[in-house]
Amino acid sequence: MYFETIKCEDFEVFNLDYHNKRVIRTIGKNLNLQEYINPPTGELLRCKLIYDENEILSVDYFPYKKREIKSFKIVFDDNINYSKKYLNREKLDELFIKRDSYDEIIIVKKGIITDTTIANIAILKDGLWISSKNCLLEGTTRAKLIEEKKIIEKDITLNMLKSAEKIALMNAMIGFMQIDNYSFSV
Repeated sequence: MYFETIKCEDFEVFNLDYHNKRVIRTIGKNLNLQEYINPPTGELLRCKLIYDENEILSVDYFPYKKREIKSFKIVFDDNINYSKKYLNREKLDELFIKRDSYDEIIIVKKGIITDTTIANIAILKDGLWISSKNCLLEGTTRAKLIEEKKIIEKDITLNMLKSAEKIALMNAMIGFMQIDNYSFSV
């Protein structure tokens, strides 16, 4: 089973084309998500849509509160696979526990920066925003920003991360969020 996390606010559904494209990449057919998403209120909501290879299984709405993320633990895992937005996040949850007292983790796979457990990462290097070409999951916000040529794809090494001018997280709920005054530890 798979899921999509979709931002809804003021009865508007955000980035739906990108979510539809990811569903098509995941299961090979279009489920036309728009038919299933009807936000019950105008507040900021996280819509969680669960589906399998054949159909939409459930659509639920939750009030959304953004997490404060300022510190990162670097975690290494050369075998992790999260190329589809699987409902089973057991491996990500196992890695998240290793964060110790940090807010979030940054996953390094085969020497390349990938993602956090909830977002793609971008670094600002020489005036360009770069997102890892080898991210774990091709996020919808990331896809939109690449298409708009606001970020580029390139392998990001740990040294590049350490020397980055700035970092940002991006996902369907937070959009592109630059983080000031961040820290990380290996």
